[in-house]
Amino acid sequence: MSRWPRLAAAVVPVAAVAVVGSLATSPNIPTWYAGLAKPDFTPPNWLFPVAWTILYALIAFSGWRLLGIAPATGSLRRTRTLALWAFFVQLALNGAWTPVFFARHDPAGGLVVVVALLIMILWTIRLVLPLDRLAALVLVPYAAWVSYATALNAAIWWMN
Repeated sequence: MSRWPRLAAAVVPVAAVAVVGSLATSPNIPTWYAGLAKPDFTPPNWLFPVAWTILYALIAFSGWRLLGIAPATGSLRRTRTLALWAFFVQLALNGAWTPVFFARHDPAGGLVVVVALLIMILWTIRLVLPLDRLAALVLVPYAAWVSYATALNAAIWWMN
């Protein structure tokens, strides 16, 4: 895939997930979310968009690199195909979490989605690592943040 279509294929889905997340989150922060009991380790609200902006840039960069890989051997070709599927499944789960948690006001459903998301991110990293080390490593902060978000989601579910 040439440079510009590859860039669009990496950036557009990530941007779409970011927009969906923002639309589902923004109206619920001052209302529903503000009224929830939250654990002491809940970060300030301003940190979420900062963190997600950085993470979405890293996710798009990883996707861009992954889309540019054209392995010669059959085994690595199959790994790349699987890695692409895993990458886009984790992105779809990322896009699903915010509407489930925020728009549906469903911390239990959000917990199910975020656990599946974390599993898919870790699997994506594992699959991408032999193909492109940098593309895999830039997903590690994403996995760390989603691990934290999973704990936060679980605590909110438990407390409410």
